[in-house]
Amino acid sequence: MKLLPYGVSDFKLLRRDNMMYVDKTMYLPLLEEEGNYLFMIRPRRFGKTLFLNMMEAYYDIKEKDNFQELFGGLWIADHPTSRANIYQVLRLDFSRAGGSIDRLEEVFGDYCCKEFDKFILKYKEYYDDYTLQTVLSSKSAESKLNTITISANRLQQRLYLIIDEYDNFTNDVLSRQGRDAFHALTHAEGFYRRFFKLFKGAFERILMMGISPVTLDDLTSGYNIDWNISQTPRFNAMLGFEEREVRAMLQYYRDEGCFSQSIDAIIEDMKPWYDNYCFALRSYDRETVYNCDMAIYYLKPLLLEGLPPENMVDKNIKTDYSKLQALIELDRGISREARISDIERIANEGYLDMRLATSFPALELMKDDNFRSLIYYYGMLTIGGYRRGRYHMVIPNECVRQQYWRFVIEMYQRIHRMDLGPLTQAFDAMVFNGRWEEVFRLIGERYRELSSVRDARGGEFNVQGFCKAMLGICDYTLLCPELELNYGYCDFLMLPMRTHFPDATHAYLIELKYVKADAPAIEEEKAYAEAEEQIRRYADDPRLKRATAGCHLHGLTVLFRGVDMKTPRVVIP
Repeated sequence: MKLLPYGVSDFKLLRRDNMMYVDKTMYLPLLEEEGNYLFMIRPRRFGKTLFLNMMEAYYDIKEKDNFQELFGGLWIADHPTSRANIYQVLRLDFSRAGGSIDRLEEVFGDYCCKEFDKFILKYKEYYDDYTLQTVLSSKSAESKLNTITISANRLQQRLYLIIDEYDNFTNDVLSRQGRDAFHALTHAEGFYRRFFKLFKGAFERILMMGISPVTLDDLTSGYNIDWNISQTPRFNAMLGFEEREVRAMLQYYRDEGCFSQSIDAIIEDMKPWYDNYCFALRSYDRETVYNCDMAIYYLKPLLLEGLPPENMVDKNIKTDYSKLQALIELDRGISREARISDIERIANEGYLDMRLATSFPALELMKDDNFRSLIYYYGMLTIGGYRRGRYHMVIPNECVRQQYWRFVIEMYQRIHRMDLGPLTQAFDAMVFNGRWEEVFRLIGERYRELSSVRDARGGEFNVQGFCKAMLGICDYTLLCPELELNYGYCDFLMLPMRTHFPDATHAYLIELKYVKADAPAIEEEKAYAEAEEQIRRYADDPRLKRATAGCHLHGLTVLFRGVDMKTPRVVIP
C-alpha cells in the first residue's frame, strides 16, 4: 500500500519509497509554452516545494537514466517534452537563508556559496578543471555564480534556475526589522538586489515561487519577469488538490481496507474545512482546490485509525496567521487601526470587495488595496467572484474562518480581559444535552463587560461580530453564518459535527436582532416577530432538514437592546 506523504516534499524519496503522489506532471508542457521566465504566488502548504522538486528531477540532465523510475506511470512518461533531462538545474530555497538579523549579507552569501559549490561538484564532468577549482576557491558567492555562468555559456551548457520561497528571506526581514531594513536590502546596491541582477540573463529558464508579491516589485528594475502566472486560469489547480484528486486518493485507501465510510460522507466532512480556494477569476465558479497539506492532515488518522482527526484545524496553519499579525504591527498608527478594522470586517461579513494588486513595494504595504491583497496571497481570502470592477474575496473555508475569529477574540482580550473557560464548558451542555441557556447568559455578560470599556457605537455590527467569535469557540459544531435557506440568509446555524462527536445531537438555528437602547417596546416586539417568521421559514428548507437529520433542531431568537442581551426566546423548542 502506498504510504501517505505527510510533510514529505522530496519527489525522488516519495517515488522511490512508494508514497502516494497526486500527478501534476501534465502542467510541465503548459509551463514550457508559457515562457522562459515565470513567477507564481501561492499560500503556504499548497505543494510548491514538492512541485519544484519534481520539476528539478524532470529537467535535470543527471536524472536522465532514472526517468522511468521517477516518472513511470505518471502522465508525463507518456507525453515527454523535448526539454526533459537536458538542463543543469540550480535550485535555491531562500527559506534556508535566514539567520541573525545582524549578519544578513554574510548569512545569505554563505548559503549561496554552499549551493554554488554543490552545483559545480554535481556537474563537474561538464566543466574543465580550471572552472571547477575557480568556483570552489572563490570566497564570494557572486564570483562563483559569474564563473559558472561564463563557463556554461562558453561550453554551451543549458542552465535552469528554480527558486523556492523567493520572498521568505526578505519577508522575514520586513516583519522582524521593519521597512527601513527591508528597503536597504532590496534597493540601490543592496546585496539581495545584486544577486537578482546576476540571475537576469544568466539562465535559459527561470521559475520562482513564493507567497507574496512584495519583494518582486522591489526588485523589478534589477530582474524583469516575462510573465506572472499566479492568476492564469489554466494553472489554477496546478498546486493544491482538485476534488477529483481527493476522491481518487480516498478510493484507493478505501479499496485497501483503511476505512469503511463512504467517499461522499468523507468529502462532505472535509469540504467545508479545506476546499474552496480559487486563484483565477475565470475559475471561481467551476474549479476550486483543497489545501493539500490540510487534506493529508485529515487522511493521516483516517488511514491509521479509520477515523477523522479530532481537531479539524491543523496547528501548522497558524504560521501565516502569526506572520500576518506581525505585518499588521509594522505600523502602530492610523494604518494599523485600519488594518485591524479590515480583519474585523472580514470576520464579521465573510467577504471583502477589493482591487487585487499583483505586485507592490514594501514601502506601500499599508495602502488599503495592497494590504488587502496580501491577506489574499496569504490564503486568508480567496476569489469568489467579480463585482463592479472589484474582486469579491471570500473566506475560503472553516479552517481560515476560525483564524479570523481567533484574531477577533484576541483583539477583544486586549481591550478587556475575559474569562472564556466557563463558556467553553457551557457548550458541552448545549450540544450534548440541549441546555443552551448558560451559553447565551455568558455571551451576554461578556459583551456587556467589553462594551463598558470599548466604543459600542458600532451597534448591530459589533454585536454580530462578537457573537460569531464567541459561538465559533465551540469545538463540537460547524458554525455556518449567513447560510442561504429558503430564500433568505439565517444569522447562525450551529451544526453538530457528528462524524467526530456522534453523541452531539443538538443543532441550533439562531436569529440575532438588535434595537437601540432607547427604542420603543414596539420595535422590540417587531424584531421578535420578524425573527420568528424567519426561523420557521428557514426550518422548512429541505437542505436544512437533511443536514440536521438525527439531530434535535432548536430555533432561538437572540435580541440585544443596546449592549444588553435579552433572554432568548424559543421559536422551536
